Amino acid sequence: MVSLKIGDRLQIQCYKHNGKIHRAWDEAVLLDIKDDYMVFGNNKTLVIEAEGNSWRTKEPAIMYFFKNSWYNIIAQLKKDGVYYYCNIATPFIIEENTIKYIDYDLDLRIFPNGEYKLLDQMEYNYHKRIMKYPKELNFSIKIGLNELIKRYERGEQIFNTKKHLYYYKKYQKLKKVTKKCKVRK
Repeated sequence: MVSLKIGDRLQIQCYKHNGKIHRAWDEAVLLDIKDDYMVFGNNKTLVIEAEGNSWRTKEPAIMYFFKNSWYNIIAQLKKDGVYYYCNIATPFIIEENTIKYIDYDLDLRIFPNGEYKLLDQMEYNYHKRIMKYPKELNFSIKIGLNELIKRYERGEQIFNTKKHLYYYKKYQKLKKVTKKCKVRK
């Protein structure tokens, strides 16, 4: 894997099964490297959709990308609590300073009150049919979704609000250091 260090700034590219880019984020600052995942942060970052339209995220986010698990997790730090947007997706790779993964439509949305909801099942079924997902792929997707729900129900660190706030403070410090370096140049 590419040699990375805390504070490195990458981009994110999300693809669909057919190889077409779906969405890209302008920034992901590396906050931590674990054996099985990496943690990134961003705030009000530029997002470009496949159709060409763009927008900015509204709040800070702490993102967990997994090396061997079929999902990634975005902890959105909103004023009324932490919301999670969990994408069922391939394990990530890093190429050309960019985090890349294939999104498989199903999303798990977790609310501050602890409730969760599975989203985009119709989109998943549609893409499964038109892109002819193989049985092995559908199996990996279902295992990923079940594993993700179990990890949430067990209250693992990746779903810990204090940990996200710790990472957000780390992100803010790294951004300040980057700004100071730019001013000195």
